[in-house]
Amino acid sequence: MIAIIDYDAGNIKSVEKAVLSLGEKAVITRNARTILSADGVILPGVGAFGDAMEKLHSYGLVDVIHECVKKEIPFLGICLGLQLMFESSEESPEVEGLHLLDGKILRIPAGSGLKIPHIGWNNLHFPNKSRLFRGIPEDSYVYFVHSYYLAAEDEQIVAATTEYGTLIHASVEKGNVFACQFHPEKSSDVGLKILQNFIEITKEAG
Repeated sequence: MIAIIDYDAGNIKSVEKAVLSLGEKAVITRNARTILSADGVILPGVGAFGDAMEKLHSYGLVDVIHECVKKEIPFLGICLGLQLMFESSEESPEVEGLHLLDGKILRIPAGSGLKIPHIGWNNLHFPNKSRLFRGIPEDSYVYFVHSYYLAAEDEQIVAATTEYGTLIHASVEKGNVFACQFHPEKSSDVGLKILQNFIEITKEAG
């Protein structure tokens, strides 16, 4: 069973639908016991960094997430979920993130012909070997919607990159912690393969 963390963020139902379409049980929840007993946990989300951290604190989910990672339950952040997993964001400079991994969330720099937010399909490059991208060809396209991007401190955890005015760390992997800035649930067959890979990782961990 995959637990999808409910903290009133957008885009949660589409993640649930994608997981269910792969034949895996999914539950949208903020119940600590349910989350900590899941085979895998997904932190999705669309919205603002500061508001999201406030919600996670108000629902008592920050400690639950840290416990989940401590227990080595496979954990996947998606879009805003990725950003929350790091130290801080320029979107809400005064707010501390979950700090599961080291790195900062920066605003995409304005550039000639670049629209922000970045909305659309971009190709991926894979600088490091990753279980999340098993069987996925280099230069596969995935769907992004974001104004801020990750600059991870340790480049060894970067599983995928893309370019949009700057080099974007589009996915990371460290142990049983994974994250994607793009939306696998909206990225057609490639995205479903990524989610299938995550589900397979949860089976291997179990």
